[in-house]
Amino acid sequence: MGENTTEVPGGPGPAEQLRALGVEEGGVLLVHASLHGTGLRAEELLAALRTVLGPEGTLVVPAFTPENSDTSPAHLALVRRAPDPAAFRAAMAPFDPDRTPCPRMGRFAERVRTTEGAARSDHPQTSFAALGARAADLMKGHALDCHFGEESPLPKLIAAGAQVLMVNVGFAVCTAFHFAEYLVPPRPVRTYRAVIRDERGGATWFAYQDAVLDDSDFARIGADFPAEHVRGGPLGRRGARLFPIRAAVEHATAWMAEKRH
Repeated sequence: MGENTTEVPGGPGPAEQLRALGVEEGGVLLVHASLHGTGLRAEELLAALRTVLGPEGTLVVPAFTPENSDTSPAHLALVRRAPDPAAFRAAMAPFDPDRTPCPRMGRFAERVRTTEGAARSDHPQTSFAALGARAADLMKGHALDCHFGEESPLPKLIAAGAQVLMVNVGFAVCTAFHFAEYLVPPRPVRTYRAVIRDERGGATWFAYQDAVLDDSDFARIGADFPAEHVRGGPLGRRGARLFPIRAAVEHATAWMAEKRH
């Protein structure tokens, strides 16, 4: 489905469009969304999703904070612009799942994160936020040294039969593909560093080893994703795609095993 689908004036609203795409009532849904050009407000999309998912459903979004890792391009760009890089680093606030914003994830993810009742996982760089019946359970247990592997929310989403909804964005940002990187040997690792709270509530740098993450070929992986797994349609004035997370991970795992060297 192209990402420039235009909504027909007077046509169905976002809830009807989501149902037409196949969003399941009572299901678990991971949403990646860019609202630019869709004509939708964050509150409007959130209300539509909660209506369609119903009281037994759960909505999940990426709530990443790449600026909190001194190994990320986002952090390095901030340091380069700082008048005093050392002072900037020394003044960095520790990650707080209840308060740290995720502006780089867009208006919709930030709206979900700040909604009353939302739960957020604990990872200082790659947390997720969720709303709904299973939010707390899906978000707990995200290890500080595991971005997207077995101790992240992604295996729980797979076990729950979650769907992935991509609104006005491409497969280049498909977080589910990262889980495949943990499944394809050999799995190279590297050192990451982020600011977390110490035992006294102050800030401390936390260093850990985790998988090397590479999303440079995610668009190609998505282009090869069998069309039978993907449903496309309009959402607002742009397009959206819906697919099962398990199918996406299985496809990405096989693709990486064959084509990554």
